[in-house]
This record gives sequence, structure tokens and C-alpha cells, in this order.
Amino acid sequence: MATSLESWMKELNDASRLAEDINSMISDKGSLPPSGPETQRHMSAIRRKITILGTRLDSLESILLKLPSKQPITEKELHKRQDMLSNLRSKAKQMASALNMSNFATREELLGQSKKSDEINRTTGLDNNGMVVLQRQIMKEQDEGLEQLEETVLSTKHIALAVNEELDLQTRLIDDLDEHVDVTDSRLQRVQKRLAILNKRTKGGCSCLCLLLSVVVIVMLAVVAWLLFTHL
Repeated sequence: MATSLESWMKELNDASRLAEDINSMISDKGSLPPSGPETQRHMSAIRRKITILGTRLDSLESILLKLPSKQPITEKELHKRQDMLSNLRSKAKQMASALNMSNFATREELLGQSKKSDEINRTTGLDNNGMVVLQRQIMKEQDEGLEQLEETVLSTKHIALAVNEELDLQTRLIDDLDEHVDVTDSRLQRVQKRLAILNKRTKGGCSCLCLLLSVVVIVMLAVVAWLLFTHL
């Protein structure tokens, strides 16, 4: 059975692979047109994955804060994991910044808190009993903070889903419009070809009619001249 430390590391590796996937998608953006339905779908997928990555990093940080109370862990190992998480979060911020995602924030930014230095100051001068009481109080504060974070994440998730649905709808409408434009253009080309053929036929018919009229006029003039000559 996997321990909490192993599960945490597995989730961190999953988050790292997600970050690599996002980075690859950002690199592929250069091969797409500057605008269009395909580009919009690609950018929406990147932003959606960055939001998922941020949620996973917040969850990893929350779990890491609770690890010492659930499973023995050395201070060195704890700092090592904190550094790994911090590096991954920095990469996520850079990718979000590249896409102008100003709403991408860390757990501390969402809660409006920065507790690490405060927790260190609060432990100064406490005995074992005081440490236990303080630890319980900190865990209670963390639970309250996590509840607030959960509400924020759920609200953000609902907004993201609504935006994604709207983008999908707009993309489908644009695709339908492109299809109708192509059909209309094809029909217009066929009509233009038919008009050109009709125009040529009309010109040919006019030429024949004019020639026929000329012949009739000449014949009539010849008859009139002959009549005049016979009577004279």
C-alpha cells in the first residue's frame, strides 16, 4: 500500500507531466495561424490545462502542510519537497504569464495570507504542550482556509466551464459560417460560368440576326430597283 509520501510524489510527477504537456502545446502555438477556430481551440485547451495545473499544485501544497502530522518526515525531506513544488509553481506562473492569465494565483494569494513566517514566529518560546495546542490551532486555520479555497476553486471551475461552453459554441458557429461561405462561393462560381456561356451565345445570336436583316434589306432594295427599272 502506498504511503502518503509516495502518493504525494506520484501526484507531483503527474503535475510535472501536465506542465511539460502545456509547455509543448505553447511551443506548438507558433505553427498555427495567428487567428481562426483552430487557434482559438488550441489556446482554450492550454488555458484550461494551466488552470487544472494550478488546482493540483494548491492541493499538493495543502497535503504537504499536513504531512508532518500524519507521517514522520525529516526537515530536510520536507524542504526538498517544498523546493520541488515551488519550482513547478514558478514554471506554471511563467506559462500563465505567457498567455496573459492574470487570474492565475497561488493558494496564499487566493486566501490573502502568507503563513510561513507567521508560524515560525508563533512557535518561539513554546513548550511541548504549547506546540501541540498551536499545531491544532494551525490545522484548524488551515481547514478553514481550505474550505474558502474550495469555494473559490468551485466558483472558478464553474466560470471556466461556462466560458469553455461558450467558446465551443462560437467555434461551431464559425465552422458552420465557413462551410456556408464555401458553398455560396462554389454556387457563385457556377453561376458566373453559366452567365459567361449565355453571354457568348447571346453575342453569336445577335450577329446572325443582323446578317439576316442585312440580306433581307438588300433583297428588298434589289426588288424595288428592278420594279423601278421595268416601269421606266
